[in-house]
Amino acid sequence: MLYPEITKQIEALDSSTISEERKNILTPLITFIQNKKNNKDDIRLNFICTHNSRRSHLSQVWAQTLASHFNIKNVFSYSGGTEATALFPMAAKALENSGFRINTISNENNPVYNIKNSQNNHPIIGFSKTYDDNFNPSSEFAAILTCSSADKGCPFIAGAEKRIPITFEDPKAFDNTPEQEEKYLERSIQIATELHYVFSEVK
Repeated sequence: MLYPEITKQIEALDSSTISEERKNILTPLITFIQNKKNNKDDIRLNFICTHNSRRSHLSQVWAQTLASHFNIKNVFSYSGGTEATALFPMAAKALENSGFRINTISNENNPVYNIKNSQNNHPIIGFSKTYDDNFNPSSEFAAILTCSSADKGCPFIAGAEKRIPITFEDPKAFDNTPEQEEKYLERSIQIATELHYVFSEVK
C-alpha cells in the first residue's frame, strides 16, 4: 500500500493531457516493459540525464512507485548522469509535496536520500551518480534519456538493451525565482502523468 497522499496524487493524474505525439514517444518504453513482463524477466529502467540531479531522479522515483501502484512485479528503477553532481533539494521537495517521505542518510556535497513511497516497500536510494556507476545495472536494461543533452552526448550506452529518448524540460530554468517550487512540482506531475500512462498500458 502506497502512502495515502501518494495514492491521492496518482488518482488525480490526467492522462488525457498527453498529446498523441507524446504518446508515440512513450510507446517504445511501454513495449520494452510489456515484453519483459511477458517473458517474466526483470524490468530494469535506468533514467539518464546530464547531472542526475532533477528529471532523472523524478522519473526513477515515479517509475518505481507507479509500477507498485499497478502491481507490475520485478521493476527496478535507477538513475544516472553523464556526470555526478547532487540531487537538487527542490526536486526532493517536489516529491515530498506529493507525499513521499524523504530522509537524508548522508549529508555530504552529494547527499544520499532514503525516499519511501510506502511503509513496507523497499526505499528508493537517491543520490547523484554517473549512469555506469556500480550502483546501476551493467546489462539488460533500458536507457531512458530524460534530457536532450544526455541524448546527444551519449550516442552509446554500454550494456543498454534499448535506448529510449523521453526528454522533459529542465525545471532548473526557474531556480532562484518565485515560481521555483511550483515549477518543480509541475514537472514532477508531468513525469508522473506520463509514466502513469506507460504503466497503465502494460497488460
